[in-house]
Amino acid sequence: MKALRALLAITAGLILAMGFMFNNARQLAAQKVEDINGMRVVHNQGKGVWGKKPALKLEPLLKLGDLDSPDEHTAFYMPAAVAVDKAGNIYVLDSGNNRLQKFSADGKFLASFGRFGQGPGEFIYPSWLAIDSSENLYVSDPHNQRLEVLGSDGKSLRTIKFADLEIGNFFVASNGNLLMEPPEISFRFAAEEEEKTGQLSGLIKVMDPDGKLIGTIGQKLDMKNELLSNTVNSVFMTLDKDNHVYLVFPYQNRIEKYSAEGQLIWRADRELPYSLEVQDKGSFERRGNGISIRQPKINRSSLSVAVDGQGRVWVLTLARQLKKEEQAGIGVSIGIVDGKQQVGYKVIGDTDLRKTDAYKLEVFDGEGVLLGEIPLDIFVDHIFIYGDRLFLLDKLHGATVHIFRIM
Repeated sequence: MKALRALLAITAGLILAMGFMFNNARQLAAQKVEDINGMRVVHNQGKGVWGKKPALKLEPLLKLGDLDSPDEHTAFYMPAAVAVDKAGNIYVLDSGNNRLQKFSADGKFLASFGRFGQGPGEFIYPSWLAIDSSENLYVSDPHNQRLEVLGSDGKSLRTIKFADLEIGNFFVASNGNLLMEPPEISFRFAAEEEEKTGQLSGLIKVMDPDGKLIGTIGQKLDMKNELLSNTVNSVFMTLDKDNHVYLVFPYQNRIEKYSAEGQLIWRADRELPYSLEVQDKGSFERRGNGISIRQPKINRSSLSVAVDGQGRVWVLTLARQLKKEEQAGIGVSIGIVDGKQQVGYKVIGDTDLRKTDAYKLEVFDGEGVLLGEIPLDIFVDHIFIYGDRLFLLDKLHGATVHIFRIM
C-alpha cells in the first residue's frame, strides 16, 4: 500500500511538473521580451497564456442604476467613477446630477452628498472619485478648478484649489500625495513650460497633499503637432496597494508600470485587430478669445485599467471599433452669463442600445505578460476593482454600475 501511495504521489508530481512546464512553454510562446536599457519590454502575441478559454470567471452580483430608473437614488446621469470603503459601502459619483450616492455592499441606498454649485461640497460636473486609507473621498471638480475632499459622511473637509492648472482625474497614494491624469477634455494647448523649453511635460503630475507640484511620471510621445500630441498622449491610470502606477493609452498600443518613485518598470503591447495609425490629424483655429477644434481621427484601444489583489493588471479594451449606431459621447457647451462661466453637458448618440460585443477585458500578470481575455456583452467606460469585486461602469448608454465577483 505504501509503495502504491508513493507511486501515486510521484505520478501526481510528474503531472504537476509537466503542467507547469507546459504552461511555461505556452507563456514563452505568447510573448517576446526585450531588455532596453534595463527596462523590460513585453511584446505579447496571440490570445495569451490561457489560450481561448479564460481561467477566470465573472459572477454577476449586483446592478446599480439605469438611465430609465424610476428610483431617484439610482437614476444616474453620466456616472463617472466608483469607490468602495473598508466596510464594502459603494460610492458612485453621479456626475451629471452633481452628487455622490452612497450604497451598502448589497446595494441598499444610504445617503446622497453634494449639489450643483461652487461652495464647499458642491460640484459642477465632477469628473472623478478616489478614496484614501482614512476613507476620505476626493472629488475631482475641473470646472471649479479644484479637488474637493469629503468625509465618509459627506461633510466637506477641505478644498485644494488650482487657479492656473487644468484639472484632470486625481488619485491618492498611501502617503497622501496626489497623482493627476491629463484632463480628458482640454481647452488649452501647449502648457507654458512646454512653450518655454520646447519639450513635452510628463504625463502624470505628482503633487504633495496640499497640491504643490513635486514631480511627474511618464513620457509623452512627440507627434510634432500640438493637437495630435494632446490626443495621442491621452492616458488612463490606476494605483495598486504599493503605489505602483499603471498607465494605458487609448490611442497607443502601450501599457506601462512604474514604481512609486516614478521609474518605468515595464512596458507591454499586444496584437490588436485594428490599426492605431493616424487617419486625420485634425485641426484647430484660434478665433479671438475662442478656438474651433476638429479632433484627430484615430482608432481607440485601451479605455481603462485596474489592478487586483494578486497584482494582475486588467485592461478594458475594444475587441473592434464601435459602429456608428453604437457611438455615444458628451456635448459640452461653455458660455459667459453675467460675467460668470456657465457649463452644460449633454449625452449625444443612441443610448437605447444596451448590448454589444465590442468590449473585452485583457488580463496581464504582474510582469506584463498577457494571460488572456474575457469577452463582455455590455457597454463599458471604466473598470474598478476592490477586493474580489469588479465594477464595470457604463457611463453613457445605460448609466449603470455592473458588479461582479472575480472567480
